Amino acid sequence: MLDVVDLRHRFGEQIALDGLTFAVGEGEIVGLVGRNGAGKTTAMRAVMGILRPDSGSVSWEGHPVGSADRRRFGYMPEERGLYPQMRLSDQVTYFARLHGIDADAAREAAEGWLERLGIGARGEEKLVALSHGNQQRVQLAVALVHAPSLLVLDEPFSGLDPEAVDSLSEVLREQAGRGTAILFSSHQLELVERICRRVVIVDAGRMLAAGTMHDLRERFPAQLRVKVDTAMDWASAITGVQVLGTDEQGTLLVVEPGTDPQEILRTAQASGPVEHFAFESAGLIDLYRQMVNQ
Repeated sequence: MLDVVDLRHRFGEQIALDGLTFAVGEGEIVGLVGRNGAGKTTAMRAVMGILRPDSGSVSWEGHPVGSADRRRFGYMPEERGLYPQMRLSDQVTYFARLHGIDADAAREAAEGWLERLGIGARGEEKLVALSHGNQQRVQLAVALVHAPSLLVLDEPFSGLDPEAVDSLSEVLREQAGRGTAILFSSHQLELVERICRRVVIVDAGRMLAAGTMHDLRERFPAQLRVKVDTAMDWASAITGVQVLGTDEQGTLLVVEPGTDPQEILRTAQASGPVEHFAFESAGLIDLYRQMVNQ
């Protein structure tokens, strides 16, 4: 439903976006990950129309995104855009009204989302009285109050405690289940891995990789962990493997395609009793490090 194609943008001599391309489908949660300055926020601002890129296109349902489309989008910027001295219920209602919802329905939706996000009892309090984490919840309520077709969330989990992270994750899954397309950025890669259907890895304004975790793992050789009871440096001479490291959990090997695991096992057994022998699926953190350091 959302197509971002060949976005390019500069801030003076600094290249922020360098041909960035990705898509987010209906009911899909896509994680946008990369180091600080990789171009994530710039891309999100281009989607929301806050920034006009030098070139490239942003399309929704097959046509260029316009103001009517963006009224159907929900946006949670990294730098919060709320009114500190305004009561929570009034604030979320106000943003619902900006999206064209009538007064009674806007008030009902605002109170419903504050309740759903665990701060319904504080609706008459001013935003300034809330902790950072609860302010995050209010900002999310603002993004959700008009039942958006697309959610664009920039670091939505920043500063949240584990309970709040679980609650927000559940909300995102519920929204995706209703067909909402969701794009969010986060430095918490283990969380991205847990809740996203697909991941887009960005560096220096370019897409390094995009796909499911299975797709990303397919780009790299398999990793094998072996623990030999009485030996440490048993694998260094094996052809077709690279030793990544050895610790109390055993030796972690990168196994090149075509290498026979049984040969590795025989070498390990010749060195001592084998306590553990299993291939491991690399997590997003490991895959990310390998990609950005290539």
